[in-house]
Amino acid sequence: MPITLLIVEDLDEVREGLKNFLALNPEFIVLDTFKTAEEALDAIPRLQADIVIMDISLPGMSGIECIRQIGDKSGHTQFMMFTVYENDEKVFEALKAGASGYLLKNTGLVNIIEALKELYEGGSPMSSNIARKLVRAFRQQAIETAENAIPDTAILSSRENEILQLLSHGLLYKEIADQLSISTSTVRQHIHRIYEKLHVQNRTEAINKAFRRP
Repeated sequence: MPITLLIVEDLDEVREGLKNFLALNPEFIVLDTFKTAEEALDAIPRLQADIVIMDISLPGMSGIECIRQIGDKSGHTQFMMFTVYENDEKVFEALKAGASGYLLKNTGLVNIIEALKELYEGGSPMSSNIARKLVRAFRQQAIETAENAIPDTAILSSRENEILQLLSHGLLYKEIADQLSISTSTVRQHIHRIYEKLHVQNRTEAINKAFRRP
């Protein structure tokens, strides 16, 4: 089944170029594109795409604020930031808002394809060294916390707790499926229930809440 996409980007040449490039790949379907966050606010929850490619610097509301406002209305949709900003403050702000990936606009087209696939499979693709360091820091702290803290996961089943532990170690959905001898779709179902029970939107929020990371 193709990965469904939305693109939120104000520059016509970037938006249309990215749309046309992705349309050449049968693994993707671009459902719609938007010039502003305001245009996308209602459409993203309604269309429920697998991934939204979101610029940060938009006229009016920023891409980060758009993700914040959508909140729990976005369902299973994941957000890939697509921006010129590579400082750690913007990366942290975007991840905290609910983004799961962060690409710079100078990323090669082939690498964009791979990053979108990685995000769909449960990874957190990043372009900059700062972003990668930030992700490693999140994972390391989650691992250290998990070894000593009593997680706030009493409402989760033993299987869900097991999957959450593997997520905290940075494993992708396919890697979790292989380790537990279950299908990737079953992993997705478990993770969706974990997010629902913990009232979170993504991997980082689930790990932070389960292991009581501030």
